[in-house]
Amino acid sequence: MIGYAMFGTNDQGRANAFYDAVFSAMGLGRLMVFPTGAVAWGSGWEQPMLAVGPPYDKAPATVGNGTMISLAAADRAQVDTVYAAAIAAGGSDEGAPGLRGEEGPQAFYGGYFRDPDGNKLCIFRVGPA
Repeated sequence: MIGYAMFGTNDQGRANAFYDAVFSAMGLGRLMVFPTGAVAWGSGWEQPMLAVGPPYDKAPATVGNGTMISLAAADRAQVDTVYAAAIAAGGSDEGAPGLRGEEGPQAFYGGYFRDPDGNKLCIFRVGPA
């Protein structure tokens, strides 16, 4: 259903370094570099992508209050790995990886962080340990 989501940035080089580290920890890479310098990451054109770039209106990029992009992990270990990569690449903590709620078939295990521009992301896995 979703083709891609996009965050704005005021420092494309810093954003690229951050998302290269985060998506490398997920086994993903860059799929496209737009003429504006924006970059889209993902696993293929048939899957949803995340793009980061300067706002079209050339005004400063700002963080959306209540906006969050969630990234699906293959397993709980990948949640931990991606979260650690995000923090090491300059991200900030918004909730360390852990179980949210009860353990079981629909257990939600996630970690929350912000990119260097302040955009909020979640890396998560649904299912038993």
